[in-house]
Amino acid sequence: MAANDYRARLLASLDRCGLLAPADAAGAAPMTIYGQPAWRPIPPGHEPQPLMEGTRRQRDLVVSAHATPPTAPDQCAAWVELVFARLGIGRVTGDASGLYHSWCHEADTRGLLVGMIVATPSHPYGCGGRSWGHVGLYAGDGSVMHCNDGKVLTAPLELWISAYGVMAEPRWGWLGGIALD
Repeated sequence: MAANDYRARLLASLDRCGLLAPADAAGAAPMTIYGQPAWRPIPPGHEPQPLMEGTRRQRDLVVSAHATPPTAPDQCAAWVELVFARLGIGRVTGDASGLYHSWCHEADTRGLLVGMIVATPSHPYGCGGRSWGHVGLYAGDGSVMHCNDGKVLTAPLELWISAYGVMAEPRWGWLGGIALD
C-alpha cells in the first residue's frame, strides 16, 4: 500500500474516532484534537538508515526481533526488552513511557538508525496506551516492528509515527543508551 493510501485511511479512522481536529484553514495540514500533526511524513533528505547500511550488530538485532515471540497485550516494552536480551545486550526495563523519557531524545528521522527504539509516551487507543504509551524497534528500510495485542507486527514508519503520535511527538534513541552502530 502506498503512503498516500495509509495517510487517507489513517485520517478517515481518526475522523471516525473523533480524534481529528476541525480544519481551521484551507490547505492546512490536518491536526489531532491533541494539537499534534495527524500525519507525519518523512521529508525528502530525512530518510532514516536503510537496513543494509546498519552494522552487523544492528542487523542481528532485527533478526532477533523476527525470532522473538509476542508478549501479552499491553506488554510492548517487555517484547522490546526480550529482543535486546536475546542479543545478549542485557535487560533495560520499564514501560514504553519510561523508555521514551529515558532514552528517546531524537525526533529527526535522519538520526533514526536500525535497532533504535521508537516510542511515544501515550496514545488514545485504550487505557494502557494512555498510561504507558507504545514502543517498537526501527527495523530499517522505513519500517517499525512492534508487539501489539499479542502479535508482532511490522508497519511503515510514517504510519507508525502518525498513528501512535496522535497525543505526543514520537521520538527514538538507543535502549539503555547502548549504541549498536
